Amino acid sequence: MNKNEQIIYNELSAGSEICTDSRKTIASSVFFALKGDNFDGNDFAHNALKNGCKIAVVDNPKIKTDERFILVEDVVNTLQNIALQHRNKFNIPFIGITGTNGKTTTKELLCSVLSKKTITHSTTGNLNNHIGVPITLLSLKKDAKIAVIEMGANHIGEINDLCNIVKPTHGIITNIGKAHLEGFGNIKNIIKAKSELYNYIEKNKGKLFVNYDNDTLMKLSENLPRITYGKSQNADYTGKIIENSTFLRVVFSEKKYIRQKYTINTNLVGSYNFENVMSAICIGSYFGVEKEDIRKALEEYFPTNNRSQFIKTSRNTILMDAYNANPTSMKLAIENFTSAKLENKVAILGDMLELGENAKKEHSEILNFAIKQGYEKNFLVGKEFSEVANKHKNVISFPNTPEIIKWLKRKPLSDSSILIKASRGIGLEKILQYL
Repeated sequence: MNKNEQIIYNELSAGSEICTDSRKTIASSVFFALKGDNFDGNDFAHNALKNGCKIAVVDNPKIKTDERFILVEDVVNTLQNIALQHRNKFNIPFIGITGTNGKTTTKELLCSVLSKKTITHSTTGNLNNHIGVPITLLSLKKDAKIAVIEMGANHIGEINDLCNIVKPTHGIITNIGKAHLEGFGNIKNIIKAKSELYNYIEKNKGKLFVNYDNDTLMKLSENLPRITYGKSQNADYTGKIIENSTFLRVVFSEKKYIRQKYTINTNLVGSYNFENVMSAICIGSYFGVEKEDIRKALEEYFPTNNRSQFIKTSRNTILMDAYNANPTSMKLAIENFTSAKLENKVAILGDMLELGENAKKEHSEILNFAIKQGYEKNFLVGKEFSEVANKHKNVISFPNTPEIIKWLKRKPLSDSSILIKASRGIGLEKILQYL
């Protein structure tokens, strides 16, 4: 680290927290003047100090007016460099998680399981990008015995860059599907990008955890050190769904003790969560968590943040999954909703973002798939869905969330089972109070 980086790191090591929003300052915190598409954090550095931050890390020389401003060449690079230095202080397992769907749920389940045995540090929320990952690493406390780090990407090379900061000793790709097509271009590039985690683990003689049922992942990890999980009896940890009417129930066993079976009654909605549950079982077992503790941990976990939540209001039953969406996860959610033993089904589907030139095609295919399910009604929310909405009698489209809220105020839904699925940017969680 250079002199300025050392000053910043010393402040953080002394207990100061990281601040990236001048409107949400914490007393004596360190403000990092990050840049976005529509803002420059340097412009808010003075306000950050005025509102309580101790120092401000900036990369615009014109901003620095006194010693409280630490001038660096690039704020993001500085944040990453400091995070790497902090990561290097730990000689513990670092589990890197990436994939198209299920990253955050897998991370949460795994953290719940590992915490039964040892002090576990994990990504907060979904801080999984080039800024969130360094912030996660810098929050790592001295007593941590294992770290679970989620890594997201929307272009080739990003997972590799994150691996060079996280330096994972173990890795898991949850799955590979259609997401962030605007940045990746096609599915081949998505596979290449996600494979960067496998490549890093291989070069650094780490260990992989692989879904045996996923042909792509099995092929990519061929001849690499791996432990497998899935429905197949050939997997190291095998399981099956025994009920999915409302909440997912799973029975699992370890290959070498195949007759010893464990049943888990989860609070998760959707058969697509099976592989997330099995990955937590596999990794938890590898790190020595007792099977009974694994069962307890998974049964005690309740989903939050609008992810696979089962909600009963005074009028309706709701399957809320409006935190993220892409063509793969959207289709899985619809399939699960169709198979669920529920009455008077209604789908409220919002746009899938970051699909670029593929947006029209992907939204059209999802719409046609949803129509074939025979739901009572299909509500579509967002610009993309509105453009492909056909004039079917059971389809009603809205350009945005405020418009569907107006409709629901006039014509409230009652005695319905409702699937809510969309990208977070559509804001469909706002309609919950009207259902």
